[in-house]
Amino acid sequence: MKKLALKLRNHLPIMAFAAAVSVSQPAQAAEEVEYFTAARMVDVLAGKMVEGPLIGVKAGRIVSISNIAATTLPQGVKITDLGNRTLLPGLIDMHVHLDSPADIGGYRGLEYTDSFWAMTAVGNARAMLDAGFTTVRNVGSSNRNDIGLMQAIADGYATGPRIVPAGYALGATGGHCDSTFLPPSLEKSKKEEGVGDGVEELRYQVRRQRKFGAQVIKVCATGGVFSRNTEPGQQQLSEAELKAIADEAHQWGLRVAAHAHGADGIKAAIKAGIDTIEHASLVDDEGIKLAAERKQPVWFSMDIFNTDYTQSEGKKNGVLEDNLRKDREVAQIQRDNFRKAHKAGVKMVFGSDAGVMPHGSAGGQFKTMVQFGMTPMEAIQAATRNGAQALGREGEIGAIAVGRLADMIAVDGDPTTNVRELESVDVVIKGGIVMKAVK
Repeated sequence: MKKLALKLRNHLPIMAFAAAVSVSQPAQAAEEVEYFTAARMVDVLAGKMVEGPLIGVKAGRIVSISNIAATTLPQGVKITDLGNRTLLPGLIDMHVHLDSPADIGGYRGLEYTDSFWAMTAVGNARAMLDAGFTTVRNVGSSNRNDIGLMQAIADGYATGPRIVPAGYALGATGGHCDSTFLPPSLEKSKKEEGVGDGVEELRYQVRRQRKFGAQVIKVCATGGVFSRNTEPGQQQLSEAELKAIADEAHQWGLRVAAHAHGADGIKAAIKAGIDTIEHASLVDDEGIKLAAERKQPVWFSMDIFNTDYTQSEGKKNGVLEDNLRKDREVAQIQRDNFRKAHKAGVKMVFGSDAGVMPHGSAGGQFKTMVQFGMTPMEAIQAATRNGAQALGREGEIGAIAVGRLADMIAVDGDPTTNVRELESVDVVIKGGIVMKAVK
């Protein structure tokens, strides 16, 4: 790694990066403004590169953006120079499972006690932050581990990204979001948390998840790859049930993410008013047209990278052959449909399904998105501007812009020409505090 360049600009004392910051340092006094500069910055709102940015940060938010060469500041202000690097907004991954270690599959999970999964979530959250993801949407967890971790991070007991939690995912009895690996003798006497059959039961589950801290509702509209006794193309909730979930969530101000591999389930979810379609592996032309033309925006979140890991490491990790078979069958179809959906103008966000693969490797998806049709800038926008819009938080995150939270990352080269720069993030800044710094 190249050493950070020390530059004197406008005769100001610019501190060497290694000396100017300490990782996870306490926030500075509210009245002070700290400045960050680098060789260049990706403006995801305008879709262009900006040279010599000077970013003013106060109380965790961006208060000014100017050009370093054209700005005169008073003596004594604090400037962190990131040298010959590129600044970008903190990345947003819209589909993660923080309490799912990627290297434990199939029945191997029965080797561990119930609280084990929450413990692993802490390290996985840190891995995602170090990879440049300052915001993640956790779409389903056991024991509301994502909600507890969100609270622990917010109160300083753990280090990680901003978490948008779902609590328990919703689904039908025997469906992808139900427990499908155990025999009846080991099942609970009542339904699993999140499981509902019919409109009223599913409405109740929306209210129950929100009551205990969910900020997004996750629902399984179709079967899945890594569940047992379900097929990805199989629709598992009716359009009426999906509409009830969407209407109830929207009434409470929550958005809805639908796990949907199969074409019929995807179309039902789009017609029902679901906000994001997860996976969208087997979408057909009609579904693509519905998504592209729906007046209320709908976003596709397609995890087109993780199959590389699951096929090479899955068997060793304990993943059952039936699950690996389903994974093989949908992989290339999903990638080809990603290209078709993007070409047709469907709105896209970045969703890696981290947990199926190691969390720290999520940035590897950028190259796959470019390989299957996006420009590097479009892939970056999917993980920044688009993610913020899909979350309804475009005033908070998703861009380096005045008024937004000072969530930024820096990489060595130019990711708009080589998107693989995002596989190795040098600097991570969350709320104006440097959380990771590679010297």
